[in-house]
Amino acid sequence: MSTEYEFISFEKKGYVTHIGLNRPEARNAMNTKMLQEFAMALTQFEDDPGSRCALIFAHGKAFTLGLELDDVSEAIQSRKGLLPEGTLDPWEAGNGASRIRTKPIIVAVHGFCLTLGIELILACDVCLAAPSTRFGQVEVQRGIMPFGGATFRFVGTAGWGNAMRYMLTGDDFNAEEAYRMGLVQEIVEKDKLMERASEMAQKIAEQAPLGVQATIASARKAQVQGIDECKKDLLPEILRLMATEDAKEGVQSFLEKRKANYKGK
Repeated sequence: MSTEYEFISFEKKGYVTHIGLNRPEARNAMNTKMLQEFAMALTQFEDDPGSRCALIFAHGKAFTLGLELDDVSEAIQSRKGLLPEGTLDPWEAGNGASRIRTKPIIVAVHGFCLTLGIELILACDVCLAAPSTRFGQVEVQRGIMPFGGATFRFVGTAGWGNAMRYMLTGDDFNAEEAYRMGLVQEIVEKDKLMERASEMAQKIAEQAPLGVQATIASARKAQVQGIDECKKDLLPEILRLMATEDAKEGVQSFLEKRKANYKGK
């Protein structure tokens, strides 16, 4: 199954949806249309009951050079929002879309991964990077500041000093440094990157979907509302999950020593 966008590739492979940044001639710099298509593609994934995990990657030599400011500055300054109404904001940073995703996303990066690319990693769940990947949060070098989530997520992930070291200088850094700071979870050779990312996405997709989504929701609640608020939901949520068909299947498959067949019910 595939869906046609101009700057985004979209292909469903079983329970995993592959979403590719596909403007290679511009090294995947994101113009207004590409941003809008990306939001629509993620929303399509989110709304498909048969899609359990997304894998975001890039065509061409770079993951992304970030935002194409000369194209999108008018939309930004209009304050109307960059993204179509009713879509997910891939960065969840107040860019005009109010919906929040509930499903897991893996990101595989290579080449240059600048500005919005780093912020996308931080807004998703797991990132794999090729060894030669170069990262940079360079907004201050362009007279602006990060506005896709880095000011709160980069600090939260890497710590104040690490995040400020790169956000305040705009210096680039390599995959080993990204791994050290927690932006990247695995460094994988470029020719094995998609294979490994697909393998991980498939492993996630094979788990109980309601359990996976509840895990993400609980962790998000702790981040946004605090640990005490998260604690209040733990028992009600586990009781809800224990009453599902998937929970019964999990127990039965364990007893029968076989792979579970989860249906998201």
